[in-house]
Amino acid sequence: MATTDESTGAWFGADGQVSQLRGLLFKAGCLGATLLTLFLVFVFLVYVAVDAIEPGTADPAWWATVVATVALPAVVLSLYYYRSEPRAGEVAYTALGLPVAAALLAGGVGIVFRHIVSPHEWLALVIAAIIAYGALEVHGRTRDAGALERGAVGVVVLGLTIVGVPGLVPSLRALILSLPVLPMAPLSLLGTFVVPVGIAVGWYVRRARESQRAGSIAAGATIAAAALGVVAGPLAGVSWTTWLILTTVVGVPVGLYVERVFSGGEGVSGLALPLVIAAGVVACAVVVDAAGFAGPNVWLDWEFLTAAHSRTPREAGIYPALVGSVMMIIVVAIAAFPVGVGAAIYLEEYAPSGGLLGSVVELIEINIANLAGVPSVVYGLLGLALFVKAGALQPGIVIVGGLTIALLILPIVIVSAQEAIRGVPDSQRQAAYGMGATKWQTVRTVVLPRAMPGILTGTILALGRAIGETAPLLMVGVAAVVRISPTSFFGLFSAMPRQLYSWAQLAKPDFYHGVLAAGVLVLLIVLLMMNGTAILLRNKYQRRD
Repeated sequence: MATTDESTGAWFGADGQVSQLRGLLFKAGCLGATLLTLFLVFVFLVYVAVDAIEPGTADPAWWATVVATVALPAVVLSLYYYRSEPRAGEVAYTALGLPVAAALLAGGVGIVFRHIVSPHEWLALVIAAIIAYGALEVHGRTRDAGALERGAVGVVVLGLTIVGVPGLVPSLRALILSLPVLPMAPLSLLGTFVVPVGIAVGWYVRRARESQRAGSIAAGATIAAAALGVVAGPLAGVSWTTWLILTTVVGVPVGLYVERVFSGGEGVSGLALPLVIAAGVVACAVVVDAAGFAGPNVWLDWEFLTAAHSRTPREAGIYPALVGSVMMIIVVAIAAFPVGVGAAIYLEEYAPSGGLLGSVVELIEINIANLAGVPSVVYGLLGLALFVKAGALQPGIVIVGGLTIALLILPIVIVSAQEAIRGVPDSQRQAAYGMGATKWQTVRTVVLPRAMPGILTGTILALGRAIGETAPLLMVGVAAVVRISPTSFFGLFSAMPRQLYSWAQLAKPDFYHGVLAAGVLVLLIVLLMMNGTAILLRNKYQRRD
């Protein structure tokens, strides 16, 4: 009895009340550690931003103009939202960040159409995919086959349409590209990229507004605004490709969000914040130009984003490495996402849980979790042995780097997908079985839609890690500097972290203080946008649940 009194005395005071001291100390410790981490990250970002922007080189009058026209109105409006209209504040920050995120995505899409596929190649791919889908539909309607046969037919049809039989049968895509007459490049992109986006916009608006007329108007307006760029774009000094991409990738999500805010009627005043900032930027530019105030001597400018490496610091840029990172991430996503999600589905839905096979599955799951903590350099050595030595692929090409990084993030994708699938309530599975659904029908129509937000969140976070890895790229021979952007997945490339590593080794102070800081800032912005997207997806679907 005395032992019981001694053990409970640590939790209860002399008066029998529960002691909250340990809980308060634990809470204070966690809060302090979080604040310290955020402070250190903030200090690092400020340090990098100061080196990349060099604010001390600007005239004090220039900074005063920026504060008076841009910063001060934005701060005053933000404080008003915080104190009076919290909902308008959420709308304001979303409306301010959405165009920035959409512009970054538009840059990635532009890189794809400039360096990976041409408009005519995209047209051939779309037509080949439509024909392949039609062939699969015909097979499904004419023959009651099992899933294995349908999968085999799908692989064969897709191979014939995209790849063909080397040396024997050309692919359908190659036959389309060899036609003597093809539509002009703007019309090809308009018909195979803009029109599907317009149809998707019309479907979304029709579903949200429950009006066929509203959906048709939204689809027609999207296609018409993009088609206008074929003529008006060159007249305004903008290429038609840039106009089409900006209209669909930036204009569509911004327009849909604004329409949703107006139709909802809540927080409409929050849309004023981006307008106030835009008006302030224009006013600041006019005042600065008229008064002749000198701005900061920034390293991170448009020339840095569009130029290649140079021995002269002021002429050095990150564009080829940026293109290489985008192409590498495409390979990583294509290689890791289907395999990781498929493995997670098998382990959670199909793998036996008892007996000898159950023990083997448990051992596999333990090893997958352990592989997520293996140092990245080990995966670099694995990629070198697997793809370069055994696969006889050329070292330093995009597909080798992408497949190596895909091996690195594959355990993370599998584990995150398993957690998302495990989070789907069993009652929903049992309800589907009770209605006569098969195992695969239950997984496809019940489990995957419910788990997809968590799967996408984990995948995006894994891709964020992938884009910042350097050690595996060093192991597979990725070049330190590439002055020409890769034009195919079998071309030599350099990635942003690899380029930053090479800049850090140069002896000129301008490289590791100015150019390196600008590159680090670009990489951090990309990582923050990817992580922010994952957080928004998680929060959105948590509120919906």
